[in-house]
Amino acid sequence: MTQWAPPPLGSAPLCFLTLLLLLSADSAVSRHPEPYYGRLIGRLTQYAHGIRGTVYAVDESTIFVRGFAYDGTGPDAYFWVGDTPQPSPEGTLVPYPEDYSSRDPPVLSAHTNSDILLRLPAGKRLRDIKWISVWCRRFTVNFGDVFVGPGLEPPRARVLPEFKRLAHGLRSGNISVLDAKTFYIPNLHYDGAGPDAYFWVGNGTEPNPFGTKVPNEMGSLNPLRGYQGEDIEIQLPGRLTAYDIDWLAVWCVEYRHNFGHVFLPKDLDVPPALGQTKITTSSTTSQTPYSNTNNCMEVLDKRLQVRWEVQGEQLQVRLAARLRPEHYMAFGLSGADGRPAMLGADVVVAYWDTKTNQPRVADYSISHLAQCDGERGVCPDQRLGGSNDVVLVSGEQKDGITTITYRRPLGAVEPTRDRAILTSRPQSAVAAFGPLNSRREANAHSFMDTTRADVQIDFGAQNEHSCLGLAPAAAGAPAPWPPRIIAGRTRMSARIGPAGGLRGYTPITDNDLDNGYLPGHPSWGIAWYIDDLLIPEIYVERGQTYTFLVEGGDDRTNPAKFHPFYISDSSEGGFGQKREEDQRKQRVFAGVAYDNEGYPYPTAVGRYCEWTHKTVDQWASAATFEEYMATLQLECNEGEAAVLNWTVAHETPDLVYYQCYTHNNLGWKIHVVDPGAPIPMPGGRGADLNAANHIAPHAVPLALLAIMAANMATNMAANMAANMAAR
Repeated sequence: MTQWAPPPLGSAPLCFLTLLLLLSADSAVSRHPEPYYGRLIGRLTQYAHGIRGTVYAVDESTIFVRGFAYDGTGPDAYFWVGDTPQPSPEGTLVPYPEDYSSRDPPVLSAHTNSDILLRLPAGKRLRDIKWISVWCRRFTVNFGDVFVGPGLEPPRARVLPEFKRLAHGLRSGNISVLDAKTFYIPNLHYDGAGPDAYFWVGNGTEPNPFGTKVPNEMGSLNPLRGYQGEDIEIQLPGRLTAYDIDWLAVWCVEYRHNFGHVFLPKDLDVPPALGQTKITTSSTTSQTPYSNTNNCMEVLDKRLQVRWEVQGEQLQVRLAARLRPEHYMAFGLSGADGRPAMLGADVVVAYWDTKTNQPRVADYSISHLAQCDGERGVCPDQRLGGSNDVVLVSGEQKDGITTITYRRPLGAVEPTRDRAILTSRPQSAVAAFGPLNSRREANAHSFMDTTRADVQIDFGAQNEHSCLGLAPAAAGAPAPWPPRIIAGRTRMSARIGPAGGLRGYTPITDNDLDNGYLPGHPSWGIAWYIDDLLIPEIYVERGQTYTFLVEGGDDRTNPAKFHPFYISDSSEGGFGQKREEDQRKQRVFAGVAYDNEGYPYPTAVGRYCEWTHKTVDQWASAATFEEYMATLQLECNEGEAAVLNWTVAHETPDLVYYQCYTHNNLGWKIHVVDPGAPIPMPGGRGADLNAANHIAPHAVPLALLAIMAANMATNMAANMAANMAAR
């Protein structure tokens, strides 16, 4: 007879985009000390055959028998329940195990100290029965029994409110706590546009960065996709239970924003998680074979698969990825706990040597975020006079996937360069893809090809498996939308909208290396829309006054919808979140004032207007920005726009930026020119708002551009009015 046992528990506290389910700090942990098996019914009374065990009510229809014993010699014994005053032949058989393959339920076999989960058959509930027995049908003999008290109230699933609607179209039906580890989320909607969002749980009066990631309905810890009214179930990781947390949220880890949450009540009393809840989902299940013979996690947007196993004093790791020629994959320990830090990291760089057609691995330490110069940088340990503590085990290239297995010591062989692998608690890990240089060493990687959020791995775990299969090979980056130009306008609106995925904010802000800026500024899912255009480049004249009607939000209690507008020489923005010494490095030209004590505050604070997705983010299928706009709808809160007037001083630099006071990377460029100066056009990228790329040569007088802009604005307004009328 198969012995039932609770599923193995791992420990993987992590950070995420978060739906928050809040449990009170005064939760029921004290009422339900671990291990918790449900409401106690009593101990089995032994009459024959060594019957022993403690019986618990898990929920209305499930019973748990802890430490069950029976000698197995009865010829026709079964678990038996009924509503007569004493156990009798008029009872009902409860099959164990319940998933038998024969026509008739199997006879109860011998047990010495088994944990057994019983499900009442035929729609019966605990309130329908008075006793539980081990009964021999052939001889109508009761081997042992326990009686169900008339006032027994078993734990029940708890229905909570829906997610609080804060950002990215997040909403749901009423959420249920099915058991101490399982949440049912019906009718879930989320636009999927958050760059680093996860289900998130933690403690405190509000969702915060000190939470833990919760795998999605497929058991994956990848950033959340979009949902359109799906019913899903998720389970808390490791040993975490609903009694340990105060809230459940959808949380963006990278930008520390709460998209929506729900709190757990103080009087929570739900069933224990003993495996009785079967996870189901309206989503399509993965066709990838599931293996629980080792540990597996997918990182870097499911592009790198990491499998690991502790073997004595060694850790064996297998990396698999669709690796491009002359590129590497790197994996190891972060240089800091609780966040992804390449500086100080201890990583292994693995690649396929195309010259010898062999796999290679090397032990690296990172003392400086620069190419290795032989003394510091991203360097192989051997190049710095150290030892290569990594041993290649195997490697292969098959079906476009490069797989390399290596082994490294758990301990730090060289304490100045190595970090020890722990088996007692999770650790922060980092990973990256990048090109090899001429020395066959790791070269710089892009922002999108490295871990951007904390990845926690429990190297001592057993059967910690969340892999669903590597992401399909990329078909090449989609063509970005051309940047837009606004010129000749003195009155403009400033609203919030989606960043446009791989066609929008990040690629539009790319190709600025010649000006000293980082390529592809990172986005956290939203950006400024100026006159309903995604981060256009604005041209202004010195001495002229410009008016911005700002609708970035005025609710300071909701950071996800509080975006004061200001103008600065910082390409990053986020003045309000900077330290005082960093604030002094920015020159602010409009939108910030100082109080009597010298503290800054934003002045352009108006109602919140946002272009939101009608369904999920459609950037991938929208070849043009106009097509993308057709998938959006404008939602505005009550109130008025803030009015920001800016007179451009003659000493204003040629390049400044419109930005968000509270967050980084929402805005873009303002070009400052002298009166009458021509406007240089980005010919290769095309400023098609004004059709300037159709006009020779490479510069357009500001007056002519103003006429063209006015005509285009009139046409766009007419088109939008027609679309609204059609809806």
